[in-house]
Amino acid sequence: MAAAWMPVLAVQWQFVGLALLVSAVADLILVRRLPSPNLERRMGRALPLGVWSSVRLRIENTSDRYLRLRVHDLHPSDFALEGLPRRLRLRPRERAVLEYRLKPHRRGEYPLSGCDLALRSPLGLWHQRRTLPLADLLRVFPNFSEISRYTLLAANDQLAQLGVRRLQRRGLGAEFHQLREYRQGDELRQIDWKATSRMRKLISREYQDERDQRLVFLLDCGRRMRHEDAGRGHLDEALNALLLLAYVAVRQGDAVGLMTYGGERRWFAPRKEPSTVKRLLESIYDLQPGLEAADPLQAARELLTAVPRRALVVVITNSRDEEQDGLEQAAALLRRRHLVVIADLRESALDRALERPVRDLRDALRFHAVHDWLAERRRHRERLQHIGVHALDLLPSQLAIALVNRYFAIKRSGSL
Repeated sequence: MAAAWMPVLAVQWQFVGLALLVSAVADLILVRRLPSPNLERRMGRALPLGVWSSVRLRIENTSDRYLRLRVHDLHPSDFALEGLPRRLRLRPRERAVLEYRLKPHRRGEYPLSGCDLALRSPLGLWHQRRTLPLADLLRVFPNFSEISRYTLLAANDQLAQLGVRRLQRRGLGAEFHQLREYRQGDELRQIDWKATSRMRKLISREYQDERDQRLVFLLDCGRRMRHEDAGRGHLDEALNALLLLAYVAVRQGDAVGLMTYGGERRWFAPRKEPSTVKRLLESIYDLQPGLEAADPLQAARELLTAVPRRALVVVITNSRDEEQDGLEQAAALLRRRHLVVIADLRESALDRALERPVRDLRDALRFHAVHDWLAERRRHRERLQHIGVHALDLLPSQLAIALVNRYFAIKRSGSL
């Protein structure tokens, strides 16, 4: 600026400009010659849905130069993130560990391609961006922590704290079948103390009505299950409830299977091994609702072919007026051979609409429209109950406990 007003400084300005140019070129060469640090990512390969999970980046400067850099891991774009990007200054041969947190919002598989670095040149005139390849595959599973909590409570015989009610079983002891090892949930009067004394471990009596029982889920993955309540999808809530009931059923000695319809078709043959819940989780963790309309009648026909023996069939869906006739036909078809439970989910917005104050004509019309719609759902539920189907009309958040309660009621009544 001084050279613009004082021509005598023009020569000095040229030398200064040349020095700046040489410095910039030299700084560019130096930053390009800087070695990339070694990078290692440490994290769990299976993340629970909707839970913050920690990721650690271990960075090591293997050179004899100072490194100043900015680090940003290439995480999936739709994950919530805390703790990135981060700035670091590494001395020669120094190591550093960065920790940040991820929270996935959808289930499935997500690749991690690498990590972005921005190296600062020695003079600070340049930043060079480098992407270090660091491939990983994240798998996002339904949140299993709720099931773990239920397990701990069940271990202490505190299912009543969950709202799970233990009902008295009719005819207990009338049809003795065999002796077996004690299972969690057996009553004290089922224990055979003589056999326990001989075997030196708890032995229970098993009765005929518990033999070879099967629980098969018929899960709707159509477009209706894309709805969300409180940020959680209906299909996510259905999977959580499904896994909880599967865990309870396997612990009771029943075989558990699954068939999906309305979107991606999947079949999990009924089995009762201890690893059943784990295998079931691995087969459905990436299941997503489709865009097509579900056909429950066709799904019922396929299920009858796949499961010829009598079973408890639990249908989880979200129906509308135009779909309820097909659902009733499917229930009547399944009822000929199986015991059927239908859990029909509804949106919480319907309940909130009835709670709103009515101030004008528009509010009154909304109130009566919702009231008529819920009344139609009640009539639909009554028709299902009339043909011998256990029908549930409930919010997604109520599904898990409602299914476990109904399962225990059916189990102890001996109707299966």
